[in-house]
Amino acid sequence: MVTDLVREIPDWPQPGVIFRDITPLLQDAVAFATVIDALSDSVTVAGQPVDRVVGVEARGFVFGAPVAYRLGAGFVPVRKAGKLPWEIEREEYVLEYGVDLLEIHRDAVHPGERVLIVDDVLATGGTAAATVRLVETLGGTVAALAFVLELPELGGRAALEGHQVEVLTSFTLASSGGGE
Repeated sequence: MVTDLVREIPDWPQPGVIFRDITPLLQDAVAFATVIDALSDSVTVAGQPVDRVVGVEARGFVFGAPVAYRLGAGFVPVRKAGKLPWEIEREEYVLEYGVDLLEIHRDAVHPGERVLIVDDVLATGGTAAATVRLVETLGGTVAALAFVLELPELGGRAALEGHQVEVLTSFTLASSGGGE
């Protein structure tokens, strides 16, 4: 069901990249609920609950907030630079088509808290690895990372070595690129 509702957009945001658009998935109420349930159910972290769910801007918010609700955890947004109004920690990361910054409020995760990181796509792993570093900088423990899709040929899991990674579905690349 998930793969049928992911639209491929060639040459976006630049030539050679095939972008995986999840908008059709979000528009289908049954599919969206199924994905939220599956993300929530896929995370078995040694039988221990998580304290926070971190969602990465912007599509990670769409999946992370309802997963947090379902797990009875708090939700923390990780944002692009300049979007958070209070004291922040910042981490640079590399996309397959550029460099960017992520930020988190300094009081968003407390030392010892168990954190689930949720995002839509695992591609190169740069965004997810930067988010892991932000959580760990604040003293949190990354219990697991959960993604709706994975582009395995881009090697994102290598950037997350040592962490539990859960993925609902994978796409094989016919050419380069796709997602964050």
